[in-house]
Amino acid sequence: MRDRGHRAGRAARKRMQKQENVVQSVSLCHQPQYVRLMKFLHRRGFTSTLLQPALFTDTGRGLQALKSIKPGQLVISLPESCLLTTSTVLDSYLGQYIKSWKPRLSPLLALCVFLVCERHRGEASDWFPYIDALPTTYTCPAYFTDDVMAVLPTSVRRRALEQREAVRELHSFNQDFFRSLQPIVSRPVDELLTYEALRWAWCSVNTRSVFMSHPSNSFLFGQDVYALAPFLDLLNHRPDVQVKASFNDTTRCYEIRSVSGTLRYQQAFINYGSHDSQRLMLEYGFVAPCNPNSVVYVDTDLLADVLGGDKSLDQKIKFLRENNFLHNLTVSSEGPSWSLMTALRLLSLPQTLYHHWKAVLLGQVVCEEREERSLQTAKTLCRRLLQDTHTALDKISHLLQHCDQSVREQLDVVKSLRQEERCILGSCLEALEGTARQPDELLSCQPDIDAVS
Repeated sequence: MRDRGHRAGRAARKRMQKQENVVQSVSLCHQPQYVRLMKFLHRRGFTSTLLQPALFTDTGRGLQALKSIKPGQLVISLPESCLLTTSTVLDSYLGQYIKSWKPRLSPLLALCVFLVCERHRGEASDWFPYIDALPTTYTCPAYFTDDVMAVLPTSVRRRALEQREAVRELHSFNQDFFRSLQPIVSRPVDELLTYEALRWAWCSVNTRSVFMSHPSNSFLFGQDVYALAPFLDLLNHRPDVQVKASFNDTTRCYEIRSVSGTLRYQQAFINYGSHDSQRLMLEYGFVAPCNPNSVVYVDTDLLADVLGGDKSLDQKIKFLRENNFLHNLTVSSEGPSWSLMTALRLLSLPQTLYHHWKAVLLGQVVCEEREERSLQTAKTLCRRLLQDTHTALDKISHLLQHCDQSVREQLDVVKSLRQEERCILGSCLEALEGTARQPDELLSCQPDIDAVS
């Protein structure tokens, strides 16, 4: 009886594990906000029989295929009348204010102000069904608290802080324009176009717009490539999915065509591009699992710290920067990138071999001793990055115990990024331990005088 009970328990555990691995979905199409959204789009000429809004256990909100989608099949064709662009804004009640304002506004700011004003109008807005379906908050760095910023990797924290500051400056530098809109809003502008409201609009445009080139005009300055695409923007990203997406000048529709197809009742995905997880988090506020494009970045400050005993380090760093070799210094699960190892080979050379520095950047291999030193430095960098990742994950675990829901969502994104980094760095260290240098033409190395010992 005991043995039989043990077998039953094991079978039950296997069934539970299988159920946990199966993605569950719940249709959202009967919820009022999505009923309103679909009616709004149908009035503007959109018809959709292939996809419906649904909630998925792995990604959250997305679009579910109601029929199997074949490779090459048109998935979504969204008429131009459904797209929210700067043309929409310039043709609206905001148009005369934007057209007469000097200096000219950017397309991004024009869209942001329109979203804030339309949200303020509520159900009186023609775009209310779409705005009501937008997220009320985002997990982009512009929303991150200081505590969340502090547990980001060094290589991305600087860009995250720049993003937050860019939104603050967009708000503070345009106060005069905001005040000029007082005649067309029912609340004091200072209460309507707040930093928080503009941040929400900025993230809505930045995370959800599709690329669509618009003709230049004399009213706005800068590249105008934004189009908010209701319903279509519910498509989630997956790195291994291939689609063709563009505005069709003949049909006057923004079209998504599947390359690989989708099975019935499965989630339909789109590909935002070959972005690593840091870029996805910065631009869209999420981290995609099993992302083949993911890498860990090595910051110049970390290089300087690890190689701090080298008296000629500043000169070498300057040389690398002048030759554009300080960009994209990364490690992946397979090992250090070519550019990182090339930089480390140069950094391993003494100043007495200055005449060989250019040759190293062109791909010439250093002598065996220097090659070994470069590999050891790569291992040290990985260990330092891994230590930082473990420390950050410990801090995140502590913060998760004492935070509200909005901060929890931010921390969950950063936690996913840090966990991915932990896996990449662990695999990279294993790859480095197993590295055997292939025979190649070597530089003749003189005795080291001032390099790191």
